[in-house]
Amino acid sequence: MNNKLVIIAGPTAVGKTKLSVELAKRINGEIISADSMQVYKGMNIGTAKIAKDEMKGVPHHLIDILEPTEDFNVVEFARRSKRIIEELHAKNRIPILVGGTGFYIQSVLYDIDFTENDNDMTFRHELEEEAKKSGSEALHKRLEAVDPEAAKAIHPNNVKRVIRALEFYEKSKSKISDHNKEQRAKSSPYDFHYFALTNDRKIIYSNIEKRVDLMLDAGLVTEVKTLLDKGVPRGCVSMQGLGYKEIAACLENEISLEEAVYILKRDTRHFAKRQITWLKREPDVIWFDKSIMTEEEILNRMVSMI
Repeated sequence: MNNKLVIIAGPTAVGKTKLSVELAKRINGEIISADSMQVYKGMNIGTAKIAKDEMKGVPHHLIDILEPTEDFNVVEFARRSKRIIEELHAKNRIPILVGGTGFYIQSVLYDIDFTENDNDMTFRHELEEEAKKSGSEALHKRLEAVDPEAAKAIHPNNVKRVIRALEFYEKSKSKISDHNKEQRAKSSPYDFHYFALTNDRKIIYSNIEKRVDLMLDAGLVTEVKTLLDKGVPRGCVSMQGLGYKEIAACLENEISLEEAVYILKRDTRHFAKRQITWLKREPDVIWFDKSIMTEEEILNRMVSMI
């Protein structure tokens, strides 16, 4: 028990949150959120953050721990998660890592080193300025020239990851794709079960459409306006999340609300597709398809395997 780790991954809107709570209750577990946005206070609707009553008494970690103006990254996530896992093992509790951010899960599960080369941010700032002036596609083409494999794996719109790959190449004179392969070859320090939920693609996309509509009904526009009114800059990491950047653009009269909703639904579908693609590359994943299994059947199978 003192070395166990359970992961529940899967695309957005597949039902990870509800199932993870039920699993935690059955295996004496506590949940660690592997979500890059749910760490932020005051960002509840757009992140589909679990409500207190939905937790059903199960402790949740790495939720509501930072202000929206603070940075959060994979290095910080790994550091905090590993400490929590040690604390849970000491209490004879099973940590359950839940989320759809693949790099975050990898950083803990395989103890992958995502630390930066140094604290010199000069080149990163240069790339950030280039992205603003020339656009994300131009920056992505630059990555293609030095590390085509990384460019293939990173979407052009994911400017943060494109910049990190270019920065890695600039400082180490080696490809981040080679570095990641080397890191992935590591064995896990944990006795783990890496579960992933999926469903019929049409159902996932339908769930996404409904979720966005529910977010709007729940006050997503007001939530984003409140953050902007409090002085949270649009350039913050927190404001780059799906739902926030689109609505912020609408509130700044750059696009209409109708356009913002269309872009949000489209980009969330694309995000879910990329999450599935990522997980299919992971060798240790055990898949559970909700289109052919009930939630109770999935839970029973997970418990028996754990």
